[in-house]
Formats: sequence, structure tokens, C-alpha cells
Amino acid sequence: MNLPVVPNRELGQHFLVDENILGVVGRLAELDGDDVVLEVGAGLGVLTTYLADRVSRVCAVELDRALEPHLRTQLGERGNVELVFGDALRLPLHEVDPAPGKLVANLPYQIATPLVAESLGGLPAIRLWCVMVQREVADRFFAPAGTKSYGAVSVLVRLTAVRTGLHPVARSCFVPPPNVDSALVAFRRTRDWGVELPSVRAVVQAAFAHRRKTLANSLALAGVVDRERAVTALTELGRPADVRAEALEPEDHLRLAELLA
Repeated sequence: MNLPVVPNRELGQHFLVDENILGVVGRLAELDGDDVVLEVGAGLGVLTTYLADRVSRVCAVELDRALEPHLRTQLGERGNVELVFGDALRLPLHEVDPAPGKLVANLPYQIATPLVAESLGGLPAIRLWCVMVQREVADRFFAPAGTKSYGAVSVLVRLTAVRTGLHPVARSCFVPPPNVDSALVAFRRTRDWGVELPSVRAVVQAAFAHRRKTLANSLALAGVVDRERAVTALTELGRPADVRAEALEPEDHLRLAELLA
């Protein structure tokens, strides 16, 4: 397929070109005419255009400024799209006005996990996510406790939201085709975080920082608390001193963070 631009290998660009997948996006994202949507990784504007024709407003973020001429042409006279160029992990997305209620995007693989993790508390107006990510990342977001994929991001995502949909996406839907499988994953917010999220995140990340260590030792090695205090908190949870982080359910991790606060 001939592209209007050359993909930037340094940015790991894999442009969504198969419009057949857009209907799945629309269904999983539960698009409504009143929606305000945040899209990160506008690319060639295929998804941007689809969204703009179905929702009230789209804030589309793209890192690659070289794509601007094509995006302007692709979007035509649609006045309900705000194009923002820059690094989504550095931009003050919480200042977007009106605040987006949904994040719908073909996320660049290298920022997918940190962006979703940051959006859980940093973008409190987001009520629903529908994102295209690597299949292993989609699985990791809602991995069960005790599995190899279960980690800090699993805990944080599962504490915040419930998965509402998962749809595998073929490599042929992108140009150039990626070397990994992808999936659309949709999830809806079930918890609104207050000021406690940073401390919860710190404990959860420290708990999984040294996966070969016990949870208490991992927390101590990360400098969050001393081992004795961690063991005391685990005892209050009814857990043994040698328990590992992957054995605790998300709500257990939340309770642990509260005990250590």
C-alpha cells in the first residue's frame, strides 16, 4: 500500500489503515454524539476522521509534526477537531477544555503503558478507555493475580476500571505491519481517585520492583518502608511475611498501601 508519508522508524510508527476495524472501535468505545474524545497518536488521521464524524469534539495528539500537512488535508473542514503536536507524556492533557470523557486511540506502543497508567488519576474526567495496544499489554492490564503477566499496572488498572471489551487486531491492519500482535481493549472507570493515588502507586510499584524477592523485602529494597513495618502490615492483612506481590489481589494492595500510609 502506498502511503502519503514515510513512516518514521525512530518513532516506531505503524499507521492504522484498515477502516474495517473502525466499526469495532465505535462499538467498544460506545461513541455518542455528545462525547468529547482524546486521541493520542493521530497518525494518518484514519481514526481521527472516524471519531470527528461521530462525536462532539476530538482532541487529537500527535508527536510527529511532519504529519501535520497530511492531517490537515485528511480532516478537511471539520471544525470539531483540535490538533495538538507534542509528546503526550509531557503535555498538560489535564488542561484540555472541554475535558475529554473518553480516551480512544491507536496508542504508540512505546508509551501505551505509561500513558494509560498516568491517565487513571491524571485525567479524572476519562470514564472510558478504548485503546489499541500490543496484545500482551492488553492482557497485562487485566491479568489475574498469580500469573506471570500480573504486575503493578495490572493492580492499578484493575483498581480503577473494569474491562468491557477485547478484540484481537490483525497485523495487516497497519502499515508497516508490526512484528507483534495487537488488540483493542476497552474498560470503564469504577473508581475515582483522590489525592491518595500517588502513595498507592508508590507502594504498588515498589511491591513489584523486585519480583524475585518477597513483598516485604521488595518494599524495603525500594526504600518505601522498612521490612519490619511491611511485615506488620501484611500480618494485619492476614498474609505471611514471605508472601510475594503477585499473590495479592488488587484490593489487598490498596489495603496494604493504606496500612503503610
